[in-house]
Amino acid sequence: MKYNIVGRKVNLRDNFKERVYKKLGKFEKIYSEDADATVTVTLEKNRQTVEVTIRDGSMVYRAESTALEMNDALDAVVDILGGQIRKNKTKLSKKMKAESLEQYFVEYNEPVDDAMNDDDYSVVRTKTISLKPLSVEEAILQMNMVGHEFFMFLNSSTNAINVVYKRKNNTYGLLEAAE
Repeated sequence: MKYNIVGRKVNLRDNFKERVYKKLGKFEKIYSEDADATVTVTLEKNRQTVEVTIRDGSMVYRAESTALEMNDALDAVVDILGGQIRKNKTKLSKKMKAESLEQYFVEYNEPVDDAMNDDDYSVVRTKTISLKPLSVEEAILQMNMVGHEFFMFLNSSTNAINVVYKRKNNTYGLLEAAE
C-alpha cells in the first residue's frame, strides 16, 4: 500500500507518520499493493481532524474523526475503517465470487474547492463521478463503505440515474426521476 500523509495548518512529526504506517499496516493484507492510502490531518480551533481514504482499484474506504489530539483521532479512524471492513466482508466476498468487484463500484475524482462567494447559494465543492451500472443493493453497499448519507448511481435494471440515501430511522430510500 502506498501512503500519502498531508498536514493542513499543522506540522506532522515523524512519530505520527510512523504511527500511521503501523496502524494502517494491519489492513495491508486486505488491499492490493497498488492501494493508495491518503491521510489528511487538519487543525481547526484546537481540534484535530484525521481523514483516511483508501482506494484500491475502484473500491473506496473512507473514515474521518475529530479529537483534541491527532493520535486519538487516528485511533478512532482506524476503528471506523475496521468496522466498515468487518461489516461489509461477507457482502464483498459474495460479490467477489460472483464476478469481479471492478464492475460494481464507481470511480471517484477528488473534490475541487472553488473560491468562496458572498452569494448564499454558491457552489463550494464539485465532485465528478463516472457512473457504472449497479443494482440498488450494490449502491447501498458502496454508500456505506464510503460513509456517505447518499449515493448517485446508474441503476442496472432501469438504466436510469438514481440516488439512494440513508434515512433517520436507519432505513434506506431510493430517488428516481419522473418521466
